[in-house]
Amino acid sequence: MTVPLGGIPLAEHAAVYAALRRAGFTDLWSSEVAGSDAFTPLALAAAWQPELRLGTAITPVFTRGPGLLAMHAAALAEAAPGRFALGLGASSPVLVRDWNAAPFDEPFKRTRDVLRFLRAALAGQTVDGAYDTFAVRRFTLERVPAVPPPLLLAALRPGMLRLAGAEADGVILNWLAADDVPTALGALGERRDGFEVVARIFVCPTEDATHARALGRRLITSYLTVPAYAEFHRWLGREETLGPMWRAWAAGDRRGAGAAVPDEVVDALVLHGSPERCRDQVRRYADAGVDVPVLALLPTPEQAGDPADLIARLGPA
Repeated sequence: MTVPLGGIPLAEHAAVYAALRRAGFTDLWSSEVAGSDAFTPLALAAAWQPELRLGTAITPVFTRGPGLLAMHAAALAEAAPGRFALGLGASSPVLVRDWNAAPFDEPFKRTRDVLRFLRAALAGQTVDGAYDTFAVRRFTLERVPAVPPPLLLAALRPGMLRLAGAEADGVILNWLAADDVPTALGALGERRDGFEVVARIFVCPTEDATHARALGRRLITSYLTVPAYAEFHRWLGREETLGPMWRAWAAGDRRGAGAAVPDEVVDALVLHGSPERCRDQVRRYADAGVDVPVLALLPTPEQAGDPADLIARLGPA
């Protein structure tokens, strides 16, 4: 499950994490956009639910210095030994440049360089040298984790997917349909032993299809008009179905862009229906090759109060 859940204060998530464990969820994965940072919700979970696995999906490679990112990862790996995975990604110009005042230059190289730096630093090596996108002078972690976390890479198109297959311990997929999974996995090339495939899946557990599709259209026009996601879906073969949305968006017609997204695209990318139906749709991702399907819950008209019942109906148990 993606955490934290919306509308519930972090201080009250102990009950949420307990409900997730009872329902059979094995992993908690955080994100980092404009809500909580990626590490704090997982640090709480490390103390409250020591049986659950933890992961970031994702931590941007531009918004922290390499040394600070290594320290964040090492601290959480120490708090949850053998249960933490660090997911890295380039993120987007809006998050990096517009919100964090950092340059968004050469995202592929920066991601590759941070991945290589962390591999060495989290193993306890002294890192001293220049990468293509930054230089580090004699950095050594003072608290090296006994179990270095696996490093997973968020990837969309073939170049980053090949990098993940060649150098990371897993890949994190996002904004794709179950039928798209084989295309993405086919671009990974040869993988390391134990390589893991994680996918974030947007789920709106309501039988109010009008609500779910309206919310899905807003999300799709917000995300899939970002250049990297637009190119990803062109590569997946959606030029014809999403082309009208992209053209309307480029012309400044936000309302028209949303209206141009076909129902079948919304239904493929934002799962909806009863919790049980959503759970069955998530299983299609696992059948297609995803090892860790990560639900991202979206608000529903029925949403109110204690989420334990909804969690139980969505959970594999």
